[in-house]
Amino acid sequence: MRISEYQYDLKTAEKSQDTKLLLHGYLIAEIEQDRTDLLGMSKQQMFTYINSKVYRYVADKQLVVSAYDLKQLTEDMVDELAGFGPLEALIKDDSINDILVNGAKDIFVERKGKLEKTQLRFIDNDHVLRVIRRILSPLGRRVDEASPTVDARLPDGSRLNVIIPPLALNGPCMSIRKFRKSPILGSDLLAYGTLNSQMLSFLTNATERRVNTIISGGTGAGKTTMLNFMSRSIPVGERIVTIEDAAELRLAHDHVVRLETRPQNLDGMGEISAHDLVRNALRMRPDRIILGEVRSKEVMDMLQAMNTGHEGCMSTVHANNPNDALLRLETLAGLAGFQGAEVTMRKMIAAAIELIIQVTRMPDGKRRVTSVVEVVGIRDDQFVTNELFSYNADMDKFFSQAVTPNNPKLRDALACS
Repeated sequence: MRISEYQYDLKTAEKSQDTKLLLHGYLIAEIEQDRTDLLGMSKQQMFTYINSKVYRYVADKQLVVSAYDLKQLTEDMVDELAGFGPLEALIKDDSINDILVNGAKDIFVERKGKLEKTQLRFIDNDHVLRVIRRILSPLGRRVDEASPTVDARLPDGSRLNVIIPPLALNGPCMSIRKFRKSPILGSDLLAYGTLNSQMLSFLTNATERRVNTIISGGTGAGKTTMLNFMSRSIPVGERIVTIEDAAELRLAHDHVVRLETRPQNLDGMGEISAHDLVRNALRMRPDRIILGEVRSKEVMDMLQAMNTGHEGCMSTVHANNPNDALLRLETLAGLAGFQGAEVTMRKMIAAAIELIIQVTRMPDGKRRVTSVVEVVGIRDDQFVTNELFSYNADMDKFFSQAVTPNNPKLRDALACS
């Protein structure tokens, strides 16, 4: 698109938004005058009512509007008054992974790992707040100056984060992490170039053989996607307990117990942390525990579970490479109050974690499994690892390392892959 065309589109979008702003004020006044209960109407009744008001407004202002534009304007107003405003179309678009609102005038989306700015915008900051409260209302949550941040899960499983002034200087900010309606399959990962067929087979076999696994990566690297895929390789019949801050895992198993943390209320009471849920899960006779992410003192409970017969546990951690993942687990254990020597902590981690999968979002937005590492143990007080698979970005190629795993379960998984 040429710059002149882009500027024209922006001017057209601005003019359209100004029309919607004036029309929105007109409709609010009409609804108040008519004392109409929009929420008590069906979607069709609401459309008919709003359409008549929009038609009258267009006629009174002598606006040049086609029948198609009139219908589109009516639908936009219905979305604004009863839906999610300018976000409605983005939420319905399955090609979008993330919706990011930075105040009233900046709305970004992520498609295929790439961020792009949309031409949509809200009327003003109050408009953003109205939409946020409309989203939160069915969830029983609220946001205001006393509680300016909210983390929540939408009915479709999407993850919502909100932060408003005075903490957010740009105005109310919101991020919605959407999730696939259909489960991720091995064929999808191969098509996306996330890994190759040998790695896919190995990871599936390792999951079936109850290997304790950590998936490491940065924000948006695809850790949860990989965890979802591997979880679906768990044999049918096992009892699985999942623990997450916002329930994102979609397991197809019959015997799954899904647990979700709870933040504290406005009085600072009622918080249920991942630490509490992991300890409770150990009393629920789980075959496997899947922890959405290790980020606090729940690390000790997870390590103890892995070391006391709960094989095949899985979790994710934020780290740039497998060695950093091990060091981060060690750091988190120290922050959780572990009082023993460093070497003791490292032995405990090495005994618990058998496999680390490193996922990375590349500069072009694609996600890759860049390293698969076996945790061998401790030597000279340092972690010893074997890299089984790797990815070379310069060659854009996956490699299988000429290494025989020390762990018999990993040897069997590699032999069958």
